Amino acid sequence: MTTVERVRAAYARNAGADRPEAWITLRPEEEALAEAAGIDRRLAAGERLPLAGTVVAVKDNIDVAGMPTTAGSPAFAYEPAADAPAVARLRAAGALVLGKANLDQFATGLVGTRSPYGAVRCAWDPTRISGGSSSGSAVLTALGVVDLALGTDTAGSGRVPAALNGIVGVKPTIGLVPTTGVVPACRTLDCVTVFARDLVLAREAVEIMSGPDGVDPLCRIDTPPAPLAARPVVAVPTAEHLEGLAPGWAEAFARVVAELAASGVDIVEVDIEPLLEAASLLYGGAFVAERTAAVGGFIAAHPELVGIDIDPIVAGIVAAGAAATAADYFRDRERLDRLGLEGLSRLVGAVALLTPTTTWHPTLAEVAADPVGANSRMGRYTNFANLLDRSALAVPAGVVDGRPFGVMLTGAPFADRTLAQLAERIASPPVELLVVGAHLRGQPLNHQLVAAGGTFVAEVRTAPDYRLYALPTTPPKPGMARVERDGAAIAGEVWRLSASGFGRFVAALPEPMGICSTRLSDGTSVAGFLCEAVALDGAADITSFGGWRAYRAATA
Repeated sequence: MTTVERVRAAYARNAGADRPEAWITLRPEEEALAEAAGIDRRLAAGERLPLAGTVVAVKDNIDVAGMPTTAGSPAFAYEPAADAPAVARLRAAGALVLGKANLDQFATGLVGTRSPYGAVRCAWDPTRISGGSSSGSAVLTALGVVDLALGTDTAGSGRVPAALNGIVGVKPTIGLVPTTGVVPACRTLDCVTVFARDLVLAREAVEIMSGPDGVDPLCRIDTPPAPLAARPVVAVPTAEHLEGLAPGWAEAFARVVAELAASGVDIVEVDIEPLLEAASLLYGGAFVAERTAAVGGFIAAHPELVGIDIDPIVAGIVAAGAAATAADYFRDRERLDRLGLEGLSRLVGAVALLTPTTTWHPTLAEVAADPVGANSRMGRYTNFANLLDRSALAVPAGVVDGRPFGVMLTGAPFADRTLAQLAERIASPPVELLVVGAHLRGQPLNHQLVAAGGTFVAEVRTAPDYRLYALPTTPPKPGMARVERDGAAIAGEVWRLSASGFGRFVAALPEPMGICSTRLSDGTSVAGFLCEAVALDGAADITSFGGWRAYRAATA
């Protein structure tokens, strides 16, 4: 596929994705196509462009020349003179930036709902949060609109949204990728991160972006990792620190641990209480003052915008740091050092700590009812990493109740490549997908499922919560919609795909189709096709036939 073809596909996919809130700035298609044509000409001339044809979204606290940087606040917006080095290095390798992605304002939050540009909904289930603060970046990647996206991570913003949307999230060691051109959340803790559906592409992007730029004083030179032992040791939390996970997540985590052990990894249980206590200092101690130093002056100068342009939760968090004194900071710094020494000493001999990436996946309503408490639960396993100078990597690990479950490997500074090697051993449990139309066995699009590595599992029926419509498409296919009343059970098939095969399949879905959690007649949930409501206007309601095959037979 040429770069021009990939860009056209990206805009078509975006049009049917039903996540307009994921973008803050989207380039005009003609402008992006002109740049794509230039990349194709450079390739034809023999230029080496390792990321040619790669379409990218950039979190809108990272500068991209020609687009405003808002950090999630229209009043804060400015026009950058140049790309951030991270962006410039991707573009020099042939990547094309499609636009700027939505975020929790000033990169403050792990929920993806704290933005005047709208709450970003999960790629799989629009009733649930996307995770933040790199919300738009993760969702656009999961939906297949872009191939990779840049985020930032201070408390877990490059990892939590990856887990909730079923993609890879790479948080490099602090300083490997310059943060020049990034609106800071906490300048000494911030990292530029990468989302992708494929670990290899995500790691390639990090390697391309890494290295000092001569401007960021916190940049560091990467050091080669030690070879991975024949039987590496990986630590996991003791049972008490896995309490409170979403239903089914503890069992899913146990499966991942068992799979990793079967691959030749020695597993040891470790009491991680000191690390969790250290994590609480990120927002509960004087370290929050660094957020005040970053954007507190802007918020204090515009009190009239709080509740309008400035999110009140964000404003409260940032303002709280003003009360911290220098003595408070040094006391908390000493406490962090001692907790870090104790916690990390318990991991001696282990190349990584394996945990669930987060603890739950709340609905938009649950976060709205308890915005601070809900957010706090998201960062249990992520908040300590940057405070204690850790590298980390979040990877998908299957589906629970029709939604993604993810795990995280956290390691020493500069252990980034080692974590990637371990992540390759995590055989993600397969994804089960419900199909009800043209992808059924014997139907014209079934070959797409087969090509993605899918295998037939069973004939099923949905719960009586859906209606089916015949769409005017070529080839003919139906659209299924969830309804609050007057629903019916729809016949379909469940197919099983690997996580990577599922990602490829979803990325190729045309509008107006999307993937959402779908309830079956036995009460379980699987991923399934749902159709955008706008595409159903004027479509024939064929629910009474009970399924697509019965409708096609009756109208043949």
